[in-house]
Amino acid sequence: MASTEPQTSEPAPRSGRTSAEPDPNSTDARDQPWDGVEPWDGVDTRQPVQSAAAQSGLVVPEIADQQDGIAAAPNAVLLDGHAAASDGGVRKRNVGARGAGDGSDGAARLNDDGVARPDGDGADPGIWQPVSAGIVAALVGFTSTFAVVLAGLTKMGATPAQAASGLLAICATQAVGMLVLSRRYRMPIALAWSTPGAALLAGTGAVSGGWPAAIGAFAVVGVLIVLNGFWQRLGRLIAAIPAEIAQAMLAGVLMPLCLAPMHALTVSPAIVIPVIAVWLVLQRFAPRWAVLAAFATAAIGAGIDIGIEHRRLDLAAMVPRLELTVPHWSWPAMIGVAIPLYIVTMAAQNIPGVAIMESYGFRVPWRSAMTVTGIGTVLGAPAGAHVINLAAISAALSAAPSAHPNPRRRWIAVFTVGCSYLVLALVSGALVVLAAAAPKGVLETVAGLALIATLGTALTAALGAADHRIEGAVTFLVAASGFAVFGIGAAFWALVAGLLVRGVLSTRRASDPPRPRDGERPAVG
Repeated sequence: MASTEPQTSEPAPRSGRTSAEPDPNSTDARDQPWDGVEPWDGVDTRQPVQSAAAQSGLVVPEIADQQDGIAAAPNAVLLDGHAAASDGGVRKRNVGARGAGDGSDGAARLNDDGVARPDGDGADPGIWQPVSAGIVAALVGFTSTFAVVLAGLTKMGATPAQAASGLLAICATQAVGMLVLSRRYRMPIALAWSTPGAALLAGTGAVSGGWPAAIGAFAVVGVLIVLNGFWQRLGRLIAAIPAEIAQAMLAGVLMPLCLAPMHALTVSPAIVIPVIAVWLVLQRFAPRWAVLAAFATAAIGAGIDIGIEHRRLDLAAMVPRLELTVPHWSWPAMIGVAIPLYIVTMAAQNIPGVAIMESYGFRVPWRSAMTVTGIGTVLGAPAGAHVINLAAISAALSAAPSAHPNPRRRWIAVFTVGCSYLVLALVSGALVVLAAAAPKGVLETVAGLALIATLGTALTAALGAADHRIEGAVTFLVAASGFAVFGIGAAFWALVAGLLVRGVLSTRRASDPPRPRDGERPAVG
């Protein structure tokens, strides 16, 4: 069948390469509906970014500020020897899909559509492979962390109906965003809700102004995300936050949530113990399904308990509906919720999402992605949705070769994820009703288990470097304390404390003379 995708230029293959090569001189590609597939051996990032993201092994997209589309910033990333460029600093370079055609002289072999394919028999697995990968990605992403979202919205002051509305809205907005981006660019651009952001909300709790103030903070985060796609300095400001401080803040916010399973053991041991046991066994043999299995175990246990106790469920509340709230401006909410939520979303979701996509050979259209996710966040905020962003870890489920051996077909997986989330949005009300009727601590147990891996990663990044361990530890302790001053939560004060300690210690380190090595010390006597 003839391909309906746009034709591309035909650069000469480079010696020693076995895949189609991009055209490094094409700057018009950023506005084309192109899949941006890079060679299968990945991206050669030769100049690391000296920023918070780079110290964590991440790539920060740069916004081009020159007419030729080349980012001139000192921390621009070099990709295959060329500076990363625009649509928010991430250049989508055309792939020479029509090489020599015979596979000689290092050119890639072509399939019937003229698309370069990896070595192998070239058999097309059909559309079912990306469709099934998309369904799995949606189920894993939803069931693994929806409990965290509900916990965060509830702690911010949402009623069960408002929390169900928020879950419905965030599923719908990210689904529409995935449908638009994947179809427009033919790339597996997966979106997700901000799980670290939801954890931050759960750790922050209610703010001055209540739920309407939280809604206002969500909308402000959406505006900031849109600005991040067009204003280079805002992105650099976030990237300049030291990695250990940003990750320590996240770890401190996650700590109370990850302790919830231990607390629940004393409240509902008959249900919580099997949930933890199933999670642990699956962590050993099938880690991807561990949280999903834990959720299924919790649902079965909760169902049995509800039946034994003869608790009645509100069937009317299971019908999906939106509960709109007028946003309210509150300085404590802006400072204590909006700013930390924006930082966590960018540092823990959007920037890693770009890096993960590049590891599979795809260049995310940064400006378009930030515009879609930011506008989606603003539109979903009145209904209770906190923030949507680029998927990070779950992006691998639809961008990896397991979704489809042909990179140009993997966008179908994300398109399927979007369709699946539209279906999952319809069960949001039922999930909230079941969670409310479940024994105390069951939902918190699933949420805590889902966040343990994230906590471990954050602690490693926060305390791994010996030179900056003190500021990381201080930031972590302040964030985990949960205290609030002037109505502003601990997450913001943790950032302030960490940056303050870093500034003081950096001054001391700069003033201290370098210590000689043992072999360089002068002899005594």
